[in-house]
Amino acid sequence: MIPLSLRLLFLCFSLAVSPLAAGPMGLVLPTENDAIFSNDPSQFYMYTDRNFEGVISKPWSGGAYGFTRNQKRTAAGIVMTRLHEGIDIRPVRRDPSGEPLDEVRSISSGTVVYVSESPGASNYGRYIVVHHDWGYGPFFSLYAHLKSSTVAAGQSVRAGEAIGKMGYTGAGINKERAHVHVELNMILSDQFKRWYDRHFTTTNRHGIFNGFNLAGMDIAGILIAHHTNPHLTIPEYLASQTEVHYKVLVPKSGDLPFLRRYPFLGRDLDRVVKPTSWEFSFASTGVPLEIRPSERTVSGPVVTYVKPSTINHADLTVDRLTGTGDTATLTPSGTRYMQLITDSF
Repeated sequence: MIPLSLRLLFLCFSLAVSPLAAGPMGLVLPTENDAIFSNDPSQFYMYTDRNFEGVISKPWSGGAYGFTRNQKRTAAGIVMTRLHEGIDIRPVRRDPSGEPLDEVRSISSGTVVYVSESPGASNYGRYIVVHHDWGYGPFFSLYAHLKSSTVAAGQSVRAGEAIGKMGYTGAGINKERAHVHVELNMILSDQFKRWYDRHFTTTNRHGIFNGFNLAGMDIAGILIAHHTNPHLTIPEYLASQTEVHYKVLVPKSGDLPFLRRYPFLGRDLDRVVKPTSWEFSFASTGVPLEIRPSERTVSGPVVTYVKPSTINHADLTVDRLTGTGDTATLTPSGTRYMQLITDSF
């Protein structure tokens, strides 16, 4: 029998092949904490504990999206090398013992596709994944470190509907740092199990909704931009707010399922009669921004562009590239990432 999570994903992908007319996302905040729209982000983000070169601090910025963690001193100055693919939202209410009381709510209407009820099975702790169809591909919001969930896979939810309670399940979190970690993702491959089993010996307990198979977009930026423009779409946001950091050319072999799922990423698809490769453009975070056909022949993934830097590119690309200046090559991690996003394994 095909697991429910796979059946739901196949449904999501079928919708992506023949998308409905794009509609408004209708985004709402995932908790009652609305300080993201204020002048004091420290009241929105949960801080992280930091010890850098003996200096201990609790920066709220560690709870924001992007390269916000793991400071490293380089010849060009201090850089953050660890990507935080979501946002950590602090509680608004606690009981007398310090337990968080905040409800966690779906950021948009959709369908629950996965509920992990095993707090120790992932760094996410207890988490929920909701599928959203806005007419241009399947997107997935994720809510982690929950105390409890109130929904089940297959259940439809409305924007703002409660799906769980804030908690502090998962590695490295205590009651004081209780928060909900929220992501908005593209999914990389429906063949994730084959890819995972090829590269790892540990058991994948989360099917296709494992964090390795999710590319987290800048959900904070999207929420803020949507607050100003309720008609905002993901393609518009990515095109206007995200810089191309590097490009990778990969051999073309048959269909490209990722492009079929997210057709808005295609560029110049009718200008190359017989393409022999695909060129992917990525943000520094690894979020794909464009896919173009090419007549260039390559035997494997090749970096064709990188934003010049005096810092090793590994520190700026989640260790997917290495090198300096305007030259880069894929690391083993980068090669695995390209295999996953192109189903070439």
